[in-house]
Amino acid sequence: MLNVPTQSFPAPSSQQRVGPSGQSGRNKVALKPGHSLMDWIRFSKSGKDLTGLRGRLIEVTQEELQKHNSRDDCWTCIRGMVYNVTPYMDYHPGGEEELMKAAGIDGTELFDQVHRWVNYESMLKECLVGRMATKVTTAIKAILPPPPPTGLAPPASLAPPPDKDSRPRYDWFQTDASVHLVIYAKRKIPSSGSTTVDLHGGVLRLEVLLAKMSYMIHLCLTDEVEGNMSVHTASSVGKVQVSIRKQTKGKWASLGRPLELHNTFLRRRDRAPFYRNCLLVSKMDVNHNTHVFRLQLPRGTVMHVPVGQHVYLKALVQDTEVVRPYTLVDQSLTGASQNSSQESDLYLMIKVYSDGVLTPHLNTMHTGDHLSVSGPEGTFSLRPLRDVTHLYLLAAGTGFTPMARLIRVALEEFDSIRQTKLLFFNRTEEDILWRRELDQLAADNERFQVELVLSEPGDSWTGRTGRVDESMLKELVIRPEGSRSYVCVCGPAAFTELTVGLLKQLGFSEEELHAFQG
Repeated sequence: MLNVPTQSFPAPSSQQRVGPSGQSGRNKVALKPGHSLMDWIRFSKSGKDLTGLRGRLIEVTQEELQKHNSRDDCWTCIRGMVYNVTPYMDYHPGGEEELMKAAGIDGTELFDQVHRWVNYESMLKECLVGRMATKVTTAIKAILPPPPPTGLAPPASLAPPPDKDSRPRYDWFQTDASVHLVIYAKRKIPSSGSTTVDLHGGVLRLEVLLAKMSYMIHLCLTDEVEGNMSVHTASSVGKVQVSIRKQTKGKWASLGRPLELHNTFLRRRDRAPFYRNCLLVSKMDVNHNTHVFRLQLPRGTVMHVPVGQHVYLKALVQDTEVVRPYTLVDQSLTGASQNSSQESDLYLMIKVYSDGVLTPHLNTMHTGDHLSVSGPEGTFSLRPLRDVTHLYLLAAGTGFTPMARLIRVALEEFDSIRQTKLLFFNRTEEDILWRRELDQLAADNERFQVELVLSEPGDSWTGRTGRVDESMLKELVIRPEGSRSYVCVCGPAAFTELTVGLLKQLGFSEEELHAFQG
């Protein structure tokens, strides 16, 4: 839960360390039998005293917190609340070593760097010791009158970007029948999507993703409006326009009343995920254990998810909130649906694990059920592909999902990429996702190649066999003279770590690699 991707954390010897480009990992260590997340949920609800305080909540001083810093007595603080995480130690997917990094200290920053989306209040509810004691200096400051709020400035704890002139800005104009909000990003906007707009109950929340930054508009609109809206993006000039119809014709004196974090330009990791309820429209089988879930956004929501980025799904499982990341795919390998009614739908390819926590729940959902979905998350950018001539995609199992949209974009939007090659690793022939589509695309497009590799092939398999190793990569990931190559890797943590290490041994630099963390 408290895995931190810095140079000193995880430790160099940690099983969680994955090397490319300093990206944050969500890698796991092997847990003892009977110590899955579902086992933790059952254990935490068993009625046992997990805090050692027999149900009492106490006020914890800094000095008291620091005393509880050992493997057998481990407290940590997250957002002012103190938890005894000793009972959770053996259940932590990142291992004991990583959890101990927050022992006896405020672990909020460590937590937020990787798992800010996790509902720790629900997960550690039975481990709650109490609240951190308020320092005297803080209490004195609280007596002083605060400066008048403007509703426009970011909170003091979140520093704005250094160059104030580079901040996006907004303006608005109106007619008697409509109101129009215009965002000027002051930089090009990715054509693969960057804008999410939610309009519900007269509250407008708009977020534009700009590399590692996020610009947000959050307003309670002056008067009632229609539920639908149109969003137009001029990528090359960095402009987004949202047009909304008024319910009653007339002139507004202002656009609306600023709400929390309105007109702020923050680092994306400092922005809490925002969820909306989506409707399950259909569930289509891909193979024996993988399905494509089609989700419909609610009326009043427009969401563009950039290629290679993911969303979080959130559901209540046995009274505990469970959150997991999933990468979007298109409706088919060759492109998004051309049917306008389906353009805004989200397609998620999800493998169901019998011993999983969230996927068995998803598998029981029926058409018409609802699921909470976050906005886009992730660090992948298409920018490095602009000068690439050879793109290699190495995927294992459902690590194929971020590659699906990337294949289409590479073939349709990057003429400079002369060859896109997918190396797809699976256990058995039955596990291969979208095999027919991949074979057809390779047959139809000379710029695309697919190499299927099985570790447990059947007798009838005539393709390549084995597991990823140096000799295989030497043979398949070729760098022609004068070419510019880029490699993307996605799969289980062990596959990703091994593959990235092998690629570096073959001379690929961190700038030529991207590892999707699965």
